Amino acid sequence: MPPPTPPTRGPGVVRSGVVGLAGLTVVLGALAATTGLGAAGWLAGLGCGVLFTTLVAGALTRAGRRRPGPADTVTLGRGLLACALAALTTDSLPGSPGAAALLVLAVPALAMDAVDGAVARRTGTASSVGARLDGEVDAFLILVLGVAAGPVVGWWAVTAGLARYAFGAAGWVLPWLRRPLPHRYWRKVVTAVVGIALTSAAADVLPRPVSTGAVLLALLLLGESFGRDVWWTWRRRADAEPVRPRWRRVAPGLRAVGVCIAVALVWFAVLAPAQPERIDAAAFARLPVEPLALLAVLVVLPSRARRVVALVAGVLLGALALAKVLDLGMTATLGRPFDVVTDTGSLGAGLSFVRDALGEWAAVGVVVAALALLGVLAVGLPRAVVRGADVAARHQRLTLRTLAALAGAWAVLAASGVGVAPGTPLAAAEVGPYVADRLQAARVALHDRAAFEAALRADPFSDPASADLSALRGKDVLVVFVESYGRAALEGSGSAAVRQLLDDSTARLAADGFGARSAFLTSPTFGGSSWLAHATLESGLQVADQGSYDRLLTSDRTTLVSAFARRGWRTVAVLPSTRGSWPEGRAFYRFGAVLGRSDLGYAGPAFGFSGMPDQFALAALDRLELDRPHTTPVMAEVELTSSHGPWAPLPTTVAPAELGDGSVFRGIEARARTATDLWSHREDVPAAYRTSIAYSLRSVVDLVARHRGNHLVLLVLGDHQPSTIVSGFSGNRDVPVTLIADDPALLRQAAAWGWQPGLRPDAAAPVQPMAALRDRFLTAFSDPAAR
Repeated sequence: MPPPTPPTRGPGVVRSGVVGLAGLTVVLGALAATTGLGAAGWLAGLGCGVLFTTLVAGALTRAGRRRPGPADTVTLGRGLLACALAALTTDSLPGSPGAAALLVLAVPALAMDAVDGAVARRTGTASSVGARLDGEVDAFLILVLGVAAGPVVGWWAVTAGLARYAFGAAGWVLPWLRRPLPHRYWRKVVTAVVGIALTSAAADVLPRPVSTGAVLLALLLLGESFGRDVWWTWRRRADAEPVRPRWRRVAPGLRAVGVCIAVALVWFAVLAPAQPERIDAAAFARLPVEPLALLAVLVVLPSRARRVVALVAGVLLGALALAKVLDLGMTATLGRPFDVVTDTGSLGAGLSFVRDALGEWAAVGVVVAALALLGVLAVGLPRAVVRGADVAARHQRLTLRTLAALAGAWAVLAASGVGVAPGTPLAAAEVGPYVADRLQAARVALHDRAAFEAALRADPFSDPASADLSALRGKDVLVVFVESYGRAALEGSGSAAVRQLLDDSTARLAADGFGARSAFLTSPTFGGSSWLAHATLESGLQVADQGSYDRLLTSDRTTLVSAFARRGWRTVAVLPSTRGSWPEGRAFYRFGAVLGRSDLGYAGPAFGFSGMPDQFALAALDRLELDRPHTTPVMAEVELTSSHGPWAPLPTTVAPAELGDGSVFRGIEARARTATDLWSHREDVPAAYRTSIAYSLRSVVDLVARHRGNHLVLLVLGDHQPSTIVSGFSGNRDVPVTLIADDPALLRQAAAWGWQPGLRPDAAAPVQPMAALRDRFLTAFSDPAAR
């Protein structure tokens, strides 16, 4: 008797999967047109769709089905709607999706849960595999809805989606939990209740307390349902029949998932652009030549050599995919690709920002996701390439014929220049140029590091006798960094309010005897890493990366602060968002006093990343330093952070008499728009950013106005442009800088630099390197004889 023939995947199964993916692509396209679905959403939606259709095809094939039945088709549609919902949810994180789009996807997906069972019974096609697929779609849909509801009611809502997977994972350890469960209609009722509660919470259509209570009730029902199933299986554990080892039953599915993930990662590594703004469906709908060439080499090699080459190729592809991910992340936040020579030290700083801005759980999630990605790239992808090469070699003739046809098609497309979109050729060959570009960037970074070392040693102000700062003698001098105060705050129709504020403030300060001169500086950084800008201004060197910053801190380079300190000024750092000590403040910058959050007497709430409102921080500087009776002038560097992302919640100005210890801001913070709500409507983010800038600048102007006649001098500047959601991907790094003083001689000196009158530089204002300002400042305001 011949052995049984393994089931083959029927044409109906494959056709249904292809049609389903085509439908999903149409839905994602509609979301892109209506909600602005971005690259992350496209990748999540298509990735989930490919995995889901592959698993469905595998399950039907193992069940001996050559085509899906009517009820299976309904389940397939529900699953693809869940994939589209996953795309929408991923794209909206850390906020929640828009209510309209979420309801359009979630309501039909939930309603169809009552349809597939009825269709199966009416058509006589009910089956165990159909019931299993229905349950898995329910679990995935609830997981997605839990993530969508997390920003609204709290991330604990995700536990509703994790319950089914926790139950399945427990079955790996406790075999009696794998006993088939009897049908219970109550289980369907609970699933429906959980889905409805999470949908209403994610859409935020009910008052928050009602949504929270509904989700809590749903979790209680879910716990009762799973608890009853666990109790039922526990009571029958003794008479449970031997169960086939779980790994043997899920191995085919896991292999299918692994293949899909490997193909997706290879496709991503080869075709993904390094710029987020270029990622769209067209970027991945191309024919790359590199995988064709690699597979052609692998199928003709002997078995041992093939496995070695495939393993090396898998490792290199993993490294390429990781490089693309890092490039996309760095470009989206800092406006430039990742540099392996200079940026490895920035990863910890990025994690610290996530923790400070979004919370500890968000940081944990980032670490877990990063470790999972590294595991897949370092282990899963090389193994998948080796397995794929073995399969191709077993079908060598078919593989070579297919490769020949694809290579011919690629040559024709390359010669004709046909593009899938303007500027995006259908025939792709980009791995070589990308790798060459990254290697060239590494070479330039090494050269820049050597140039930085040489510049570090050549300090024209290393002599303590240089720069006597005689023009500033007896004056209090403040260097005020306004977080994310970039050129984007002054340009475009959305910036009219900020421009008007600066123009009105120019007139206001003029009435108090103050004048101002303004220009633009080119910051060494973009979108973040403020400390690099601070170090650049203080040291007179271009400190553009973490490695240069760390090296600078080990030197004895003269800073603005140390130059003032050796001429008798009391030097103070005001850091309202810094928690804990800052040893480099005294050791390198030479601050005489460092005032962090705990030193300023603030008892109010934090506003996002910002430890306290800028108005309170400047009032504390007044109280602790400027208003104290002393004969020693003060030189202070102040880091204002109310304009730090995520630009919600935002403080508002209160009457000075009401400031007290800052408790007045508790009510303001409670009424302010949350970061979750703001980022759920990303189109509102630029306006919130500009509102924060206006608040910070108003706080500075109020401080100046309080010191009429006190010989106060301020240098007010931005540290960097805001992130790309506000600034776009132009790469512009200009930040405004303004000198404010009541001494006409100082303002004439700034006029000699080409700076414009007033607090607002216009489009024609000069643009100068931030690294040049230290030397220009120390030279201009010192007696030439001191040099």
